[in-house]
Amino acid sequence: MNEKSQLLDKFSEWNRFVLQIANMEWQTSIEEGKWTIHDIVSHMMMWDKYFYEEAIYPIANEEQVTVSHLDFDAFNKEAIEYGKTVAKDELIQLTTRYRNLLVETIQRFDDDTFSREYTEGKFTVKSYLQDFIAHDQHHITRIEEYKRKSDIN
Repeated sequence: MNEKSQLLDKFSEWNRFVLQIANMEWQTSIEEGKWTIHDIVSHMMMWDKYFYEEAIYPIANEEQVTVSHLDFDAFNKEAIEYGKTVAKDELIQLTTRYRNLLVETIQRFDDDTFSREYTEGKFTVKSYLQDFIAHDQHHITRIEEYKRKSDIN
């Protein structure tokens, strides 16, 4: 398995995880003063949507990449507010849809497209996957810790 395939396999774990936790209660904060599972999933889905629309889709269609440095806190706040407007089932559907679009599109990239630097060297598909796999793992770990604590109580 080449590096791109390995990264995409790891990147696909988020969808599998979201489907595994679908029957959990999503509206309770995972820790005092922290986000709910619904908030976390909404946050992740909105990042996937952003990167698909601003980077991956344009790369696939040989268009200008418009991904830019964002105010993460403002983006995350908007993502959580958006999540409050959608039901859990719809959020799961959107989450799997955008993550699948990312995986399927990146899978078609040749090695040059996968490794090329875009936006003056500030973005590569490879580094995006590496960064977001770590981001996924951070949230998966937090939710699994919450789940373990909930199962004990």
